[in-house]
Amino acid sequence: MTTMPILFAAFAGLLAGSFLNVVALRLPRGLSFVTGSSHCMSCETPVKPQDNIPLISWLVLRGRCRSCGTGIASRYPLVEAGTAALAAITVAVHREDTPQLVLGLVLVAFLVPMALIDLEHRIIPNKLTGPAAIVAVVLGTALDPSGEVERLIAGAGAGGFFLAAALAAPGGMGMGDVKLAAVLGLFLGAAVAPALLIALVTGVLVSVVVIARKGVAGGRKTAIPFGPFLAVGGFVAMLVGSGLMDSYLGTF
Repeated sequence: MTTMPILFAAFAGLLAGSFLNVVALRLPRGLSFVTGSSHCMSCETPVKPQDNIPLISWLVLRGRCRSCGTGIASRYPLVEAGTAALAAITVAVHREDTPQLVLGLVLVAFLVPMALIDLEHRIIPNKLTGPAAIVAVVLGTALDPSGEVERLIAGAGAGGFFLAAALAAPGGMGMGDVKLAAVLGLFLGAAVAPALLIALVTGVLVSVVVIARKGVAGGRKTAIPFGPFLAVGGFVAMLVGSGLMDSYLGTF
C-alpha cells in the first residue's frame, strides 16, 4: 500500500489545522474567520507569511511572537499536528471507500473546532452544528444515497436520545450536545450508537478521575464539557463503528 495518499492527507491536515485554529479562536468571539489577517494577540502585529507556516513556524520561533516575544500557546501546533494525524488515519482506514472517506474527513473538520470551542467556552455554536448537518445530508445523499435514510434515522434517534436526557436532567446536558449528537448520526448512521457509548464511557471515566482528585464536593462543582467526548466517540466510531455494529448484530 503506497503511503503517498496518507502523507498528502497529513500535509493537508496541517494546513486545515491552522485554519481550524482560527475558527476556534474567532467564531466564539463573533469575529470573521474568513477575512482578516492573523496577528499577535498581545501586540497585534500582523503575522508575516514566513511565521505562519503550520507547526514549523512555531518550532522555529520557539513558541514566541517575533515582535514582542510573548509566548504563543502550544495549543496551536498541537491542533495542527493533531488534525494532520486525524486526517492521515482517516485516509489510511477508508481510502478504498470514497463515501466513508469524504464523510470522515469532513466530520473531522467540524469536530476539531467544536471540541476546542466547547473546552474553552462551554458552548457548541449553531454556526458549526447547522452547516455540519446540512453538509452531512448533502454529501451523504450525493455519495451514498442508499444509506441516507439510515443516517437520517440515526441523526433523529441520537438527537432525540440526548434531548430526552437534557430535558430529564436540566443543566446536565446542553442543547449543543444534543445537536452534536444528531450531527454524528447524520455522518455515521448506525455507527452513532458506539460513538455515543464511547462518549458516555469516557465522560464517566474522566468524571471519576476528577472526583478522585478533588473529592465528591469539588468534583460536582467542576464543569466538564461533553462535546470533546462526543468528538472522540465520533472519530473512533467513524473508523471502526460499522465493524463494531456488524459484529454486534452478527453475534446477537
